[in-house]
Amino acid sequence: MKIGILTSGGDCPGLNAVIRGAVLKGIAVHGQEFVGFKDGWRGVVEGDIIDIPRTLVRGIAKQGGTILGTSRTNPFENGGGPAVIKGHMDRLGVDAIIAIGGEGTLAAAKRLTDAGLKIVGVPKTIDNDLDATDYTFGFDTAVEIATEAIDRLRTTGESHHRCMIAEVMGRHVGWIALHSGMASGAHAILIPEQRVSIDQIAAWVKLAHDRGRAPLVVVAEGFALDTMGEAHSERGLDTFGRPRLGGIAERLAPELEAITGIETRATVLGHIQRGGVPTAFDRVLATRLGMAAIDSVVEGRWGTMVSLNGTDIVHVGFEAALGRLKTVPQDRYDEARVLFG
Repeated sequence: MKIGILTSGGDCPGLNAVIRGAVLKGIAVHGQEFVGFKDGWRGVVEGDIIDIPRTLVRGIAKQGGTILGTSRTNPFENGGGPAVIKGHMDRLGVDAIIAIGGEGTLAAAKRLTDAGLKIVGVPKTIDNDLDATDYTFGFDTAVEIATEAIDRLRTTGESHHRCMIAEVMGRHVGWIALHSGMASGAHAILIPEQRVSIDQIAAWVKLAHDRGRAPLVVVAEGFALDTMGEAHSERGLDTFGRPRLGGIAERLAPELEAITGIETRATVLGHIQRGGVPTAFDRVLATRLGMAAIDSVVEGRWGTMVSLNGTDIVHVGFEAALGRLKTVPQDRYDEARVLFG
């Protein structure tokens, strides 16, 4: 078989480890050939590929990003669609596709599978918000990066007796904020699942300050105050029509300073959370998922994705990943909230 691999959507640490795991197992065990579609669905729509011999994946597990490139292309627009993609696959001799991506990528993969294409998926999102898998690769690395950055913010905050607000990624869910906030000892963690008033946040900040601490607030980009109708967005829409989030920390900082009288600074970590080398956990998970995706192809499990269930890799339908987001449950937030203030 000749298998095409693509990485689509936002980049994250571990993508190269997936590619490596799939290619090494496919060649060593099944004698398969591999090509890579360049820049995600764009390469699929345009039939733009590169060969992936074993030598190309040598040593890439430790590299961040993706050697194939990525984009947020919608495969049903800009001259795409099932017929066009099937035509490219036939012309190139590609028998099946392994699509590595998040909710948008898997939703597109499901539609194409429903139209008769042979596709299996590998879930990818640093937000850890796909319900059908316990963890997604990239999340552990993002938390590690955020925690280190927040630790650095804390030292400058303590030196100047300031309140520091760190904004991390998390469009709909607060897993990165929750984990990095708990790891760094934040005095308040603000996540999309929990609406909180500015007065409550100010009270947590004051409690920490009154004990002689430099208050530390960690906020997810998708957080909204109880007085806001939706998450803060001033950057327009992305290619899938979703608001580009970011900047809630900079909005909160002057309000908290006005209420508390404490000098407050905001830092938006942004894309720094996506970059750099993956942690050991993410390298292992991504490698196992890539190898399991080959099993899916060999067994003809079209329309499914590989997933982590406990410590086992299992196969689930795309619909399981797309049914609902894996949000932070109330008990996890209540657990962290004991530490606030």
